[in-house]
Amino acid sequence: MPSALQFVVWLGLYMIFVTGGAGFIGANFVLNWLRESREPVVNLDALTYAGNRENLSSLEGDARHVFELGDICDRDLADRLLAEHRPRAIVHFAAESHVDRSIHGPGRFVQTNVIGTFTLLEAARAYWSVLAEADKAAFRFLHVSTDEVYGSLGPGDPPFAETQAYEPNSPYSASKAASDHLVRAWHHTYGLPVLTTNCSNNYGPYQFPEKLIPLMISNALAGTPLPIYGDGKNVRDWLYVGDHCAAIREVLAHGSVGETYNIGGWNEKTNIEIVKAICALLDELAPAPEGSYARLLTYVDDRPGHDRRYAIDARKIERELGWRPAETFETGIRKTVHWYLANRDWTTRVQSGAYRDWIAAQYAERME
Repeated sequence: MPSALQFVVWLGLYMIFVTGGAGFIGANFVLNWLRESREPVVNLDALTYAGNRENLSSLEGDARHVFELGDICDRDLADRLLAEHRPRAIVHFAAESHVDRSIHGPGRFVQTNVIGTFTLLEAARAYWSVLAEADKAAFRFLHVSTDEVYGSLGPGDPPFAETQAYEPNSPYSASKAASDHLVRAWHHTYGLPVLTTNCSNNYGPYQFPEKLIPLMISNALAGTPLPIYGDGKNVRDWLYVGDHCAAIREVLAHGSVGETYNIGGWNEKTNIEIVKAICALLDELAPAPEGSYARLLTYVDDRPGHDRRYAIDARKIERELGWRPAETFETGIRKTVHWYLANRDWTTRVQSGAYRDWIAAQYAERME
């Protein structure tokens, strides 16, 4: 006899659709969602270099998680999945996100972040427009973006508020700014019920080791140089990924349609402070015979257009939705270092590319 939950799922009234749910933030969100809720997730991911199905290995056999390999630029696929699963919300993480990669290959960022978001918005609009009135009113399209769209702050400037003018300075941030504008336009022109979040720098489990924190951890453990751009004094506001996931849940549940919510950790730190904190934790938790990991600090030429400072004013989400980060930087970075120490095999497989063997084995025919 089918359960009541199964009937609800079949009716399409009790499911969310996540894009990019095998990447760093997306995977953490899916794992968090299914720990906190019985509501199923349809997870669409293209499994490019940073999308790793292994991040979701704990969900194998869990009927609440439906994984679909595919590209958000594929309109036919998006239409089919929305018609088949009839979700009540789309949470859109899928994006190219590494600034250095965007400098060397901007075309992929425009394709995924701009064209992909446009394609998904059009699919969502077509799907939403024919829903029953109650389902139509309840539907949400939540677009996950970044603080980098706001540009760079001076040392004494106030943090970015939601009313900050956009001044993106890299191909990555420009492509995300364009996607934000598309989301806003689809709400104001077509009435699509959207929500946008702009987050500060995330860190935590499952982050691809090209980003600062996992790169420093893996390089330190390997005894290789810890490269610091420029003088190391570029400032970022650091947000533990678990806190980010909790904030997105609040925005999805209670955010006002058409609004933007900045999500930050209230943790402004220079890059050199971050790296020295990692070294100190590794000295404590995994000491090296050669001495402190700080001996590996190496200053390198700065990257082009490197924004000096980002900081998020997260008072709106606290005032309207009651959300504040649960982690300080000290508690979050300790959890993160512990995770990477306990999961060195994961880092090795990511760095070697071996994690992609699963894709080849499972999807060889479709990839051809």
